[in-house]
Amino acid sequence: LLAMTPLTRAAGGALVVIGVVAFVGSGADSVTALIPAALGAVLLVLALLADRQPARHATWAHAALGVALVGLLGSASRLGDLPDLVAGNDVELPWATGANAAVTVVLLAYLVAGFRSFRAARAAREGATAP
Repeated sequence: LLAMTPLTRAAGGALVVIGVVAFVGSGADSVTALIPAALGAVLLVLALLADRQPARHATWAHAALGVALVGLLGSASRLGDLPDLVAGNDVELPWATGANAAVTVVLLAYLVAGFRSFRAARAAREGATAP
């Protein structure tokens, strides 16, 4: 069984790092480069709430996965320039493209791990109640 709170902390921390690196790397010209950091901060708060309110752990884990899904949809929708960036061609916003790719990878991995954790928890509950 995967523990969701440490996974949420790891994903949130990674997003904060991605956002700060993108902001600094792009010359600190646009505050929108910090969107991944803001998303990461939300995940970190949800992990903290899960720690502080064990009776509502599942609620906070579901909320974190919902936030991650919204973030994934937003970041994945902006990957149109990624093939050009990978090919070494000039793109209009290389830092944004790279950050969106990194956010997409982090959130996709987090969502997959989260869904696996929920399935394992459900199987464990059903196995414990089976005659």
